[in-house]
Amino acid sequence: MSSYEIFKYLHSGLRFVVLLLMVVAILQALIGWLGSKTYSKGNRKLYLFAMIGAHTQLLIGLVLYFISPLVQFAKTTMKDPQARYWTVEHITMMLFAIVLITIGHSKSKKATLPEAKHRAIAIFYGLAVIIIVVAIIQSKRPFLAITGL
Repeated sequence: MSSYEIFKYLHSGLRFVVLLLMVVAILQALIGWLGSKTYSKGNRKLYLFAMIGAHTQLLIGLVLYFISPLVQFAKTTMKDPQARYWTVEHITMMLFAIVLITIGHSKSKKATLPEAKHRAIAIFYGLAVIIIVVAIIQSKRPFLAITGL
């Protein structure tokens, strides 16, 4: 198995862990925000682990970006939908999602009221998950499968 295949399967499989952490964090944040719940150590840890998971996924994706045959830097890249997607669109959407996650986590840490902490996570992590799901769908790969090409 080549390093490309290893990173491809790792990146594809880890997305389920990251999405699960993100969805649980969003649900917990919504409950905390809308239910005026306290902000606990458990909340902080879950939100942090979701962010760490997303950043780990980004690092694996960046390695994959530079070794993938799907990423092409050529004159024809922008004319080829698949090459354009993997070279430009996928990485741009995922970087934007990571920025949202990081901003949400930072705003949550800086907020003083529990509702504001939960609200920052719910909004920013929620927007990031929407972008991540759209990016996965646009890849035209099965959503619920560990994929390789």
